Amino acid sequence: MDSRERKIIHIDMDAFYASVEQRDFPEYRGKPLAVGGLPEKRGVVATASYEARSYGIHSAMSSFRALKLCPHLIFVTPRFEAYKAVSMQIRQIFADYADLIEPLSLDEAYLDVSENKVGNPSATRIAAEIRARIREETGLTASAGVSYNKFLAKVASDMNKPDGLTVITPQQAPDFIAQLPIGRFYGIGRKTEPRLKALGIHTGGDLKNLSPEEMAHVFGRSAGFYYHLARGHDDRPVETSWVRKSVGSETTFEQDLEDTADMLAALESLTQDVLDWMERRSTYGRTLTLKVKYADFQQVTRSKTVEKPLQTVETIMRLATALLATTEAGPRKVRLLGLSLAKLEMLQGDESVAIWGREAEGDTNTLERQLLLPF
Repeated sequence: MDSRERKIIHIDMDAFYASVEQRDFPEYRGKPLAVGGLPEKRGVVATASYEARSYGIHSAMSSFRALKLCPHLIFVTPRFEAYKAVSMQIRQIFADYADLIEPLSLDEAYLDVSENKVGNPSATRIAAEIRARIREETGLTASAGVSYNKFLAKVASDMNKPDGLTVITPQQAPDFIAQLPIGRFYGIGRKTEPRLKALGIHTGGDLKNLSPEEMAHVFGRSAGFYYHLARGHDDRPVETSWVRKSVGSETTFEQDLEDTADMLAALESLTQDVLDWMERRSTYGRTLTLKVKYADFQQVTRSKTVEKPLQTVETIMRLATALLATTEAGPRKVRLLGLSLAKLEMLQGDESVAIWGREAEGDTNTLERQLLLPF
């Protein structure tokens, strides 16, 4: 199948953790709420409700700063078991429509519905039906993007949040990409975006106008990837499973941490991120690596390999705590922490097998028009 004939849906739950809390606890509804570490413990916001976002609060922001922006902000500690239970409900809905499902986290996934279980030729209609079922069965809202590749589907799902549906057809893609801000391109983050803008690259159109030599100078080995993205080409398949050598998560703090209790709280959040990935794939690691970047940008790593795969938050945190104690974190302020697991093994029953390999409210009229599209 030609890549431009594929039909890809990206589903992204709206303020997932915060929305689950507001659903389960009516007293939180309509109020600014942050899920994460407490301000008095110098915690970090994991997710903010849309009411909180109106104050400028966002994920990875220090809880202390969030409270400054919104003095009446409600803080709740994460209930990961509740979030995982809802995530499983949502994945069961996905499974009714497609075999090719690629979960990215508890709250988002790609679906390839080029060939689907319901025999519906319209990916737009399928996305609308999935969103309706999520609302009906979980009481939560999801935003969806529909397009012919993963890059555009992901961009589309962010366009009309919360509770929105956006479609980018192959015919619409060239003009859409030409006007797309450079910061919305896959892999271009807060550090890269200013550098590109300083070079006069502000939109996808600017990106497309670069010569191959200029592309190579700006992006190095990734030049080919961005050359194709600027032209609407992204052949990455929706992968139901893949093999990789390691899995990790890291976070940079808006304010440097100096209290080891705050560092441990951040490491516990990272541990949960890594564990979520592993649990979905029944894959666990035996080598834990801790990355610490101090306030002066000096970076150190510490690793430890154990005999049995690390499968719980408690075992990973016990080892992470010991590794942290071998660094200068505490006496020296920390701006970034990261955790990764390698020597991955897939558990099969009581045995394990080593694996190796690569690494806004929707407009009803607009929605009705979209549902008439064959795409």
